Amino acid sequence: MERSCVRLSLKQRYLALLCVAVCAGVIYYRSSKRLFGARRMSRAEKLQANSSQFMLGGKPFRILGGSIHYFRVPRAYWEDRLLKMKACGINTLTTYVPWNLHEPEQGVFNFEDDLDLEAYLQLAGSLGLWVILRPGPYICAEWDLGGLPSWLLRDKNMKLRTTYPGFTEAVDSYFDHLIKKVVRLQYSFGGPVIAVQVENEYGSYAKDSEYMTFIKEALVSRGITELLMTSDNSEGLKLGGVKGALETINFQKLNPKDIKYLDDIQPHRPKMVMEYWSGWFDLWGDLHHVFPAENMVEVVTEILKMDMSINLYMFHGGTNFGFMNGAFAVGMPSPKAMVTSYDYDAPLSEAGDYTTKYRLLRNVFSHYHTQELPKMPFLQERLAHQPAVVHQYLSLWDSLQFLDKPFKSEKPINMENLPVNRNNGQSYGYTLYETTIHSGGTLNSNNHIRDRALVFVDKQFVGVMDYNVLELTLSDGKGKRTLSLLVENTGRVNYGNTLDDQRKGIVGDIELNKQPLRDFLIYSLEMKPAFVNKLQTSGHWVSMRQKPSFPGFFQAKLYIRLFVKDTFVKLPGWGKGVIFVNGKNLGRYNSAGPQQTLYLPAPWLNRGDNQLVVFEEQESDGKIQFSPGADYGMTVDVQ
Repeated sequence: MERSCVRLSLKQRYLALLCVAVCAGVIYYRSSKRLFGARRMSRAEKLQANSSQFMLGGKPFRILGGSIHYFRVPRAYWEDRLLKMKACGINTLTTYVPWNLHEPEQGVFNFEDDLDLEAYLQLAGSLGLWVILRPGPYICAEWDLGGLPSWLLRDKNMKLRTTYPGFTEAVDSYFDHLIKKVVRLQYSFGGPVIAVQVENEYGSYAKDSEYMTFIKEALVSRGITELLMTSDNSEGLKLGGVKGALETINFQKLNPKDIKYLDDIQPHRPKMVMEYWSGWFDLWGDLHHVFPAENMVEVVTEILKMDMSINLYMFHGGTNFGFMNGAFAVGMPSPKAMVTSYDYDAPLSEAGDYTTKYRLLRNVFSHYHTQELPKMPFLQERLAHQPAVVHQYLSLWDSLQFLDKPFKSEKPINMENLPVNRNNGQSYGYTLYETTIHSGGTLNSNNHIRDRALVFVDKQFVGVMDYNVLELTLSDGKGKRTLSLLVENTGRVNYGNTLDDQRKGIVGDIELNKQPLRDFLIYSLEMKPAFVNKLQTSGHWVSMRQKPSFPGFFQAKLYIRLFVKDTFVKLPGWGKGVIFVNGKNLGRYNSAGPQQTLYLPAPWLNRGDNQLVVFEEQESDGKIQFSPGADYGMTVDVQ
């Protein structure tokens, strides 16, 4: 009797263990389903474009997409922004991949922290979003050099976005690292990536008939098996396609002729607007562009009525932190730099706020879902801190000791070809060129300043040289004097046919009285975090009780007692420069506007003391102010 009870206990234990194993399997399946929607399906069930509708998982599928770039949003806010995207009725995330951030120096790769692409894609999948990946290598995006790394320009013969060997070899090396990180995240492997874009808007560039085939094969040969797409505006459609990839179109205002053309070149295939421009970008010295919500929603509604798929560019723009803004040159006598904000007048604001566009779109998209949309997540609270008073400064000239040793050169050398950063050159920031002069007279840049220079004689400010001001008059003086040119790379052009001509600094001879200047001392002033940290901890700061000299670094402390919240920095009374908070480069400010505030996300602040350092070129108000809301300046409708 006792033995049978023991046997029964063993059987019960066995059944219990079996039950646990089954339950564990169910839990694993359910967790996998939450992570990737149980998407480990047969190849036949991936996203198909063989009829007038997309098919996904063997069922009709309409892409309701939105663009959010992980590199423009602090990682701590990725989930917040994606949840707000899903609550609006978006089912597909699209994102670019910026080569210049992931390979800042040739052969040196960074996919960590805010650049952890795998984590971003996995997060999207876990929240139930599909992904269209746009890996470039060129992305445009109003991003410096369209996302291409500046070290490519060290080659004087470089031909970007072509099958020039120097470019294709670099792309191959980059894709070797990038693509292996996303292969397992494809739909066919249970991941969220349902499509991959081949390059970006190549029809507007189209300098090499073999290039798009090269990029397509570079993706496919490394394991990309999902649907391939291309993306072009209406003018670029004729030249931007590649065999084996679905062509999609970009626009803001609907033109039936463009849709008909897309239908004619791809009969009986799905039509998609890869970039429906929800707003527009801004340039320093211009006005803030807005696109009325009613106009935007009217076009979106019409696109959906035509049974087309859509991707909103941007759904949430974010910020061009640091020196990463691009520049615009199409139809202009000279390039104009993009502002730091990439709010884009998008449905979700720069700081993650809901807008009128968001609410109207949510209503429209709700009609294309069989279930009720998720509730809208709560908004992040923001605070306006008390002004932070600048208590000390350090002149540019006194800061040079914290840089690497200057480079001596007979002739001026452009930033990218300087022997710094393990011979990868200087990518961003300022470069200081100094030489000796023996007289006054006419200084002529020969239009070799890229992009803007503050000119000094014996550390005394003389004037500014740029694309518009090519000459300055230098007064006579006794003996030898030091001529200094502090040259700023204000941002490389990100779109158009001038990408190969985006070397910065001084790119050729400059002359004094028609004689080329020689024997330069060149300082690389990239303002990387290590340099800013050196400045903060140095004992060379001078009290503001003394009259400060410009350019210079200005230091203040922001003390936060209790609540660390998002805020916006305001700098009225300051001229032009860059601000760092706890070593993070928030980006450029410029009294020329239109942007009047800089977004400061809470994850970059600390409870207690926060170190603020401002590099200012010419004038200071002596305090740093804060606001709970953004100010992007006077507005103008997008034309």
